[in-house]
Amino acid sequence: MIEFRIDRHSGVATYLQIVHQTEQALRMGMLQPGDKLPTTREVVEATAINPNTVLKAYRELERSGLVEAKRGVGTFVRRSLGSAVADSPLKAELDDWARRAMAAGLDRDDVAALFGNALEEHFSTAPKETS
Repeated sequence: MIEFRIDRHSGVATYLQIVHQTEQALRMGMLQPGDKLPTTREVVEATAINPNTVLKAYRELERSGLVEAKRGVGTFVRRSLGSAVADSPLKAELDDWARRAMAAGLDRDDVAALFGNALEEHFSTAPKETS
């Protein structure tokens, strides 16, 4: 079962953090169609957030067709976002790179900045400037 982690200092709305973490779990194959998401009460107890925030996140996931709420039973995954990512040989390489980054003394924010920069450089939709 997925366990949500809320970063109150990230600047990202709490409900969006839940949506993004669910999407990531779907991409990584940690959640599969038919899996049940934690109840609103379970999320509230684990994260100390407002129940309406959880409901908003689950409604957003439902609108996108990823989950389905079954009244009185729970919220269930309807479809995956593909688990090929979890099985990719690139995952092992990235895990190794992250371990090396930690060993080199980089903290999480340093790694996030490096990785974010690489994403922007290689996956940007804007045309690159040439000098």
